[in-house]
Amino acid sequence: MKNILYILLLVLIGGPLKAQLPEDALRMGWNVPGGTARQQAIGGAMGSLGGDISSMFVNPAGLGFYKTSELVLTPGFTFSRSNSNFRETDAKSNAMSRFNIGTSGFVFGNNDPYSKWTSKAFAIGINRTANFNSTVYYKGNNNLSSYSEAFAEEFAASGVDIDDFQNSSLSVGTKLALESYLIDTMTLNGETQVIGLPEFLNSVDQENRITTTGGITEIALAFANNMNDNLYIGGSIGIPILNYQRTTEYMETDPSGDNDNNFNYSRYTEELSSRGVGVNARLGVIFKPQPSWRVGLAIHSPTLYGIRDKVSARMITDAENYVAPNYGPIDASTTAPAQYKYDLVSPWRFLVSGSYVLGEVADVKQQRGFITADIEYLTYGSPRFSAASEYDDDSYFKDVNNVVKNSYKGAFNFKVGGEMKFNTLMTRLGFAYFTNPYRDAELNGNKMNLSGGLGYRNRGVFVDLTYVQSLNNDVHFPYRLSDKQNTFADIRDRSGYLVMTLGFKL
Repeated sequence: MKNILYILLLVLIGGPLKAQLPEDALRMGWNVPGGTARQQAIGGAMGSLGGDISSMFVNPAGLGFYKTSELVLTPGFTFSRSNSNFRETDAKSNAMSRFNIGTSGFVFGNNDPYSKWTSKAFAIGINRTANFNSTVYYKGNNNLSSYSEAFAEEFAASGVDIDDFQNSSLSVGTKLALESYLIDTMTLNGETQVIGLPEFLNSVDQENRITTTGGITEIALAFANNMNDNLYIGGSIGIPILNYQRTTEYMETDPSGDNDNNFNYSRYTEELSSRGVGVNARLGVIFKPQPSWRVGLAIHSPTLYGIRDKVSARMITDAENYVAPNYGPIDASTTAPAQYKYDLVSPWRFLVSGSYVLGEVADVKQQRGFITADIEYLTYGSPRFSAASEYDDDSYFKDVNNVVKNSYKGAFNFKVGGEMKFNTLMTRLGFAYFTNPYRDAELNGNKMNLSGGLGYRNRGVFVDLTYVQSLNNDVHFPYRLSDKQNTFADIRDRSGYLVMTLGFKL
């Protein structure tokens, strides 16, 4: 493992300690946006197809195909469960299910056959562009390290006096580790050191359960022009609203059965809430080099977020006889949530797309179907944290940004799908693959979606129904150390998404 990838010790030295980690930057970009049932059924490949309200969140030029107006509603239901492997031990998480909303809103189309700008369209919509609902659970026996060492590293590097740690800028977890005697200063070989009590054991049993909820719900305004049914140009402005909650329940226990080695167990529970608002822009173009072919290009600007985090935590440590004979477990907790405000710039997204329409004619009712594909490139190493105020110390964020840059790389997403029309009925299939964003070759992360759906269109009413099966692989680090190999869990998430779109031509 390349230690430079996650040397978080650099971001724990000097200045007020914040709560941001590299994963926070990745979470804002490495996700599968929602959409209409039609878009989801074809793998999300909407970059050159057009004629669907979800175009405003992919390539807004696709709205230029509208010549009438419509109202769209897209409710959805997700359910997920993950499997894990940590230290050669398999585990399963609890199942989770949630309702959410796909692309919904209004499109106002205007047809003018006597102008070179054949039609124009304006749209206002809402979409769940990121879904954070998940559960992760893993466990195993670790003979390499203990989570107490991460707290000990921070305290040792801080220069804070142990008698004044409560008034310092140490992290919430390190303060609780000191208060509950999970870590302490000791004189070893004539030198004062900061030691985690589990370090004296041969190994520890570890368990970690992470439950996350929330998502990013984006409200967008979009406009598109159609020049002679051959060139389509569009743009949109988005206002994403972030709502993210994470509950972490971490446990370490002594597997030896020895009741007099100064450590029995430690349990750490942390509640994190992140809320924020951002702004972004999308520009796109679609053109037809031949009547049956469509080519789309789009660029998504980074989203500039203003975010506020709240963190509260509790730690219970049973140090057996370390403090005093039969002293019992020590319960330490935050008296009030710690709050942090900061700004975050998400990755860039670039898109190239192509579609082939079967039976391309002006009357879309006579078209027999299509095949479409998108290729996206995202700059996962480009997100940047910064202080929310000019009076805040920005040096911490510069260190975090360096870790983000060294941790993640640009990666491609591939999407392909198709539709066949049978008068008023349609069948659809799709596939999407999101490649590995990690620089370190040992870290395997990818996402794959398999989708299929049906559609019905008649007399100004349309109903689409889609099922998406997601197969996601990722990694999770319970903690990170700068002086030894960092161990991590392999996570295999399996989730389903059932989505329906109901629309009315106006």
